[in-house]
Amino acid sequence: MLEGGFVLPVDTRYYDLLGVSSDADQGVLKKAYRKLAMQYHPDRNQEDGAEAKFKEISEAYEVLSDPQKRATYDQFGEDGLRGSGMGGGFSSSQDIFEHFSDIFGDLFGGGGRSRRGPRRGADLEYRLGLDFMEAIEGCKKTLEIPKNITCVQCSGSGAAAGSVADTCGQCGGAGKVYQQQAFFRFESVCGACQGRGKIIRNPCKGCRGVGLVRETESLDVTIPSGIDTGQRLRVNGKGEAGQPGAPAGDLYVAVRVQDHEFFERDGADIYCSVPIGYTRACLGGELVVPTVQGKAKLKIPKGTPSGRIFRLRGQGAPLPNRPNYRGDQHVQVVVEVPTKLSRKEENLLKELEQLEEDRPKKKGFFRKFVDELTQ
Repeated sequence: MLEGGFVLPVDTRYYDLLGVSSDADQGVLKKAYRKLAMQYHPDRNQEDGAEAKFKEISEAYEVLSDPQKRATYDQFGEDGLRGSGMGGGFSSSQDIFEHFSDIFGDLFGGGGRSRRGPRRGADLEYRLGLDFMEAIEGCKKTLEIPKNITCVQCSGSGAAAGSVADTCGQCGGAGKVYQQQAFFRFESVCGACQGRGKIIRNPCKGCRGVGLVRETESLDVTIPSGIDTGQRLRVNGKGEAGQPGAPAGDLYVAVRVQDHEFFERDGADIYCSVPIGYTRACLGGELVVPTVQGKAKLKIPKGTPSGRIFRLRGQGAPLPNRPNYRGDQHVQVVVEVPTKLSRKEENLLKELEQLEEDRPKKKGFFRKFVDELTQ
């Protein structure tokens, strides 16, 4: 390891969830996931925690089965996935069944909880940068969110006014078709209607038959005080529009806080360094120091050494989930040594130096060493 460097821990949680090694190929991954899905599928396992476990292993497989997401995960772990907008995760078991319909169609004969009805809108993530004090104090932000919304002209049906969409004859309106091979039944998206279950003969001119249009929505979001880098806010129903009759997705606001020139933060605690003069360190006194809440008085005892750290209780940052709690501020005092002195200052320091030399000193190791050198 290079001097001054550090080693990042390897994130293997997804591999551990599936019970495979980090060099497992796609065949091994799929086999491991199929086995665990059989064990924890909520239609087969009614024990407490089974569905949560099922979601965890599905999230792991969703990331590791995608070469790009897997490469990002191997290099940066789960934090890297979230930071790049690739974070895995499903909002419900139904989403899992839809995402892996090829596997569950095989495992459960096309039954189970396959998708029925209109599809929910996709979730969105917005990356928001905040100043240090904005994050400490909380604020309001207006976000400009480009997204798909329901077409007003056709109310999301995709069909022009005065016309209706026909039920797809290929899939009977289900949006999916099945193929039987020996004992296995496979499910796939209907190619005739692209999974919509409807055939549009006369498409809406506003959305060209899609049912959605692209627009930018202005959204006011309240940022809670004490939020920190890596935390996300969830705004329900402000993601992509769903199909007619289905809810919209959610918007996730991922926060990144800029560094401050004076304060440093660790959770709810704040750290800073303040300079003091030599005489203040020797004689003591009161010192006014800045905090994230304003000004505070700090009592400096006589004989304070450079580097000593003082704690100001309750003068730190709040936490979003504990609004009545505040951390502490830790103040390190650093004795300043002037580089330029006036003649009067030099004379006074020389007098002080002589007084120090004349003062009786304890015979510690260093003092004994100096005495031996001067003999």
